[in-house]
This record gives sequence, C-alpha cells and structure tokens, in this order.
Amino acid sequence: MADKTKVAEQYYAPPPDLGKWEAFRIFLWNSETGQVLGRTGSSWAKILLFYLIFYAILVGFFAAMLAIFYQTLDSKMPKWQMDGSLIGSNPGLGFRPMPDSANVESTLIYYRANDKGSVLKWATVIDEFLDQYRKKGSGGGEASGAENRVPCSPSTGALGEKQVCDVPVDKFNPCTSANQYNYEQAGPCVFLKLNKIFNWTPQPYNTTEDLPTNMPEDLKHHIKTMEGKPDANMVWVSCQGENPADVENIGPIQYIPGRGFPSYYYPFTNKGGYLSPLVAVLFEKPCAGVLINIECKAWAKNIFYDRYERRGSVHFELMVDRS
Repeated sequence: MADKTKVAEQYYAPPPDLGKWEAFRIFLWNSETGQVLGRTGSSWAKILLFYLIFYAILVGFFAAMLAIFYQTLDSKMPKWQMDGSLIGSNPGLGFRPMPDSANVESTLIYYRANDKGSVLKWATVIDEFLDQYRKKGSGGGEASGAENRVPCSPSTGALGEKQVCDVPVDKFNPCTSANQYNYEQAGPCVFLKLNKIFNWTPQPYNTTEDLPTNMPEDLKHHIKTMEGKPDANMVWVSCQGENPADVENIGPIQYIPGRGFPSYYYPFTNKGGYLSPLVAVLFEKPCAGVLINIECKAWAKNIFYDRYERRGSVHFELMVDRS
C-alpha cells in the first residue's frame, strides 16, 4: 500500500518551475514531445485540413449564392425601374462646370475674365466633361460604343437597334472649346443636363394648353411660336435669378443649340455610346463683381418641381470679376 501511495504522489507531482524565457522556448519547440506551439505535427496537420475544408465549403456556398443572384440581373436593364426604383421617375437637373471636388458643398462659378489662368481653369473643367462627347470612333483612345452615334433631328425616323443620337458639342458656338466657352469675354457658358433614368420618356409641353402658371412668360411665348412644329417636342429649360436683385443682375440669356432637350434623345435604354443631351446656357452680360443666384428648371408634364428638394431644377451661383 505504501508503494502505491508513493507512485501516486510521483504521478501528480507539479511540473518543474521554469523561468519565463525557458517556458516560452519549450512552448515554441518541445524537444521531448516534438510539439511546436503546443501541438504535434499530426495535430497541426489535422486542424489545418479541417479549416481548409471548412473555408472551402464557405467559399463554395457564397459563390453559388452569388451565381444564383446574378442570374436574376440583367447587365443592360435594371430590375426595378421608374417609380419602382430608388431614383424614381423624376429626373434631376445638373450643371457643368462644377467647382473643385475639394469643396463639394460649393456651387459657385467664380473667375476673373482678365486673368487667363482663371479662365483656363474653368475651360479645362468643361473640356474634361465634354471629352466623352467628342469621341466618335472605337479605335485606340476612343469611347466604347461611340461609333453608334448618328446625327438626329426632329424629322429623323426610328433609329437602328444599336444607334443613338449624337450630341454635336463642337457646334454650340460660341460655347466651344476654341472660344474657351466665352469665359474670356465675361459671358460664360454653363452646360445643363438631365440625369439619366432608364426607360423614361418626356411628356412635352408642345402646345399652349395647360401650361403651368409658374412657367416664365418668355418661355410661354417661345412655346407659342413653336406650337405645331416638330421642334416643339422637347423638355424645355429656363434659367432665372432667384431673387429680385438676381433678376436685375443676370442679364440676357441664350440657350444653345435650343431652348431644351429634344425628345428624340429619349428614352435612355443603356445602348452603347449613349450620351445625355446638353443645353449650353450663355449668360451674355452678367453684372460684374456681383454674386448672382441662379435657378434653372426643366419643364415637361412628367417633371415635377420642388425648390427645397431640388426636384426638376438646379441651383448655382455665378460671379464674374472684370477687375
């Protein structure tokens, strides 16, 4: 009985008291048991094999789920459209040139007309924006689908399956790159565009019936002169000073090449080479040295206006310094 007690006491004897560094060395490599980091080679092999199989199954599962998900999508057509989508069916209006991206909250276009560097800065921004409009082929350095663009007019018939209407920005005189978009003449051009909404088709005001009461009188008169003509089928555009002082300071305005976006550019169906139509707004003689608040609106029966939510309109400020 005494021998058994002695054996038990030896079996349950505490491990030798090792120093910290010695215990760490043995944890890294135990020469007596052949363990590395507390595990034998076979133990490490089993656990690595387990995790390899486990993560392979996870990757396969998610890959299968993604493959099933992508089968429900169309690369050319969004699943949710118009009012069923997040962007809805009321296109927004945008403007170019935009101020520096470093100041994302600013909508001010400010420059000095007698400073070539200041003029060139804004002309370069517009050049970069319009670069995609100038690419006409599919060769090296050209945009994919640009060869699909063809000249269009109100009398143009149905387009081909792949054809889209061209936007001849180099004919927007004087709002052209060669003229630096008229900035040096202190009469800057600002480009407007409607945001693209898949399958949206405008319902134009092409007669004087049921025109909105808040539509500018000069636009009403313009629609009256165009009534009954093919050119009347367009999304009309108007730009005005937001406040009485802005109205006085804004000066005469021209819309190039026309007073809006022609209907033959719509609907947008994601054809290769499609580009949103543009309107260049030429502010001929804005009052120098004065900050002018400007609001531009798009007019169609299915474009709804809300100044506070900026629906159907866009706001920016213009300041031209001649000193």
